[in-house]
Parts: sequence; structure tokens; C-alpha cells
Amino acid sequence: MFSRYKKETRTQAPAPGSRAVPVHDLPKMAPAAAAPAAPQRPVAPPRPSFKASPAAPIAAAPAANDKERRRRQRIIEVKSELHTRLLDNLNLAALDNASEAELRSEIAAIAAEALSEINFALTSEERLQLNQDLYFEVRGLGPLEPLLKDETINDILVNGPNRVFVERAGKLELTDVTFKDERHLLRIIDKIVSAVGRRVDESNPYVDARLADGSRFNAMVPPVAVDGSLVSIRKFKKEKLGINDLVNFGAFSEEMAMYLEAAVATRLNVIVSGGTGSGKTTTLNALSSFIDNAERILTIEDTAELQLQQVHVGRMESRPPNVEGRGAVTQRDCLRNALRMRPDRIIV
Repeated sequence: MFSRYKKETRTQAPAPGSRAVPVHDLPKMAPAAAAPAAPQRPVAPPRPSFKASPAAPIAAAPAANDKERRRRQRIIEVKSELHTRLLDNLNLAALDNASEAELRSEIAAIAAEALSEINFALTSEERLQLNQDLYFEVRGLGPLEPLLKDETINDILVNGPNRVFVERAGKLELTDVTFKDERHLLRIIDKIVSAVGRRVDESNPYVDARLADGSRFNAMVPPVAVDGSLVSIRKFKKEKLGINDLVNFGAFSEEMAMYLEAAVATRLNVIVSGGTGSGKTTTLNALSSFIDNAERILTIEDTAELQLQQVHVGRMESRPPNVEGRGAVTQRDCLRNALRMRPDRIIV
């Protein structure tokens, strides 16, 4: 495909009279040529011939990359156009009752018709990916959906529509996931927070929420977020770590674990503190395994994350004020009411 950009690679022949002259041939030359012996030292092969060969691929690579970039951008534009068409054609009120197979079939039909109208050809792989992305836009959380399904990812961090990071095994990495623009990102944020009865806008530019799978969600939008909306998602871990796991990981020594088990069993007050991502919730979940199953436990959180396994557990979650500035429920309010509910233990 690069043939028309590739230069013809030929080794340049030395110019007449410039070839290297062996020493034993000097006497055969004319006297006039033998006199200036010093200038007749051997000449190295022409250097340009070594540089000419790779010139064509180097010149062609940027053109190929630019072509691929333009195609990816066009696919993003087509996806946005198709999503708008889906919203116009689908009965959104009936989506909740539609099965996944029915919705995927409907999306594929609408997408095929639209692609035919705009005369844009896709490979079978690109078409499958497009239909999957459109399904995530309608039923899921758009570009974030594949990241949420990736079991190796612990955190998802969005810095504006064009920079999405993930944390794997304690290391941050930049992904190739992007949003079409700031409006697209804001629509996904609003989809998340409206599902739990919260809002985020210029008058209330930050919000905490919880995804359907229990993952913790935080967002901050412009004008407070200067370079675009900021999103942080701490994914819900399905596997629950016990105290033995924490000992094996080196978080506790065996002596520390035995002491904490005794402290919980005898109902001592325990404070767990630490920085972001240091394992506070994981530690609390592990310590809760020492609580007797017959006890009544009440939990109070800003965002519900604890996963207690006991039978008698009451969970509370604080709530910010509504648009009128009313309806706020603080942790203090929850604690005041919890004291009237005959708790054996309260975890805040």
C-alpha cells in the first residue's frame, strides 16, 4: 500500500575520476596524476546510499497514521449520529420491558439502515463493535461500560471527555476510551446520578452516588471542574477478603489480627483511618466477621459500601439537600435515629 510513496533505492555509483586508486597502481598513472599523491587517498563509499533506503516507509507512516486517525474520528461521528437516531426511533419507555436480544436486534436494524443511507462502509468487526457501543449507550453507561465489566480494573478516573485512566494492580494507565465531547460525558453522569435520585449541575457541581453494582461514584462538573467534568469510580469488589487474607497480604501480622478479633468480640470502640484507597472499607468488612450473628448491627455511611454478612443488619445512607435546599439527611441525623432502634453495634 506504500508503493507510490516509496522511493527507488539504488546505490549511487562514484563519479568518474573519483574512485579509490590502489597504491600498487600509482606508477601506471600519468606523471601529472602521480604528483599530487596526497589527494588520491581512498574515498569511502557514498553515504547517501545508506539513507535513501528507509526514506519511503518513514514518509509513508505519518500518512497512514493520519488516515487511520481520520477514520476513527469518522466512526465516532457516525456513532454519535446513530445514537441520536436511536433516541428518535426507539420507544424509550418500553426499553425496560425489552429483553437484551430484542434490543440488540432493534439496534442492529436501525444502525444498518442508517449506515446504508449515509453510504459509510464498515468491516464486520467494526460493525459488531459499533452495535455493542450503541447498546451500551442505550442500556448501559456508554464508553464506561467495558471498563466496568473488566475485572482487572479497580478504579476508573475521568479527566474531561478525552482522558480516561484506570488503575490496575496499583498502577494508573491511560486508556484509549474517550467521550464524544463534554455534553456526552455530562449525559452519562446525569444518567448515573438520576438513577439514585440525585442531581449535578452548575448550582450543585459535585455529587456522590452508588452504581447499581455497588461501585462508588463521585463527579464534579464545570465551572468548578475547569478542564471538563471529573469522574471517579471505585469498583465494587465481588470477592470479600477475610482477616486471614489480610494477614497473608501483609496488611496485618497474626498478633495484630488476634488483638483486633478480641477487641471486636469484647465490643471495644475501634477507629479505622487511612488515606484514599488504603483499605479502610476492606478492613471494616474483615473485622465485621468477628461480630456474632445474633447481634443487631446498624451501619451509617455517606455512600453505602460495607458488605456485612450477618443476618440482622440495617443500612443507612446520608443524603444531600434537593434543589430547594431541603431534604438533607446528615450522618448525625442517621446516628440520632439509630440510637432509638435498639442497636447492639453501630458502624459509622
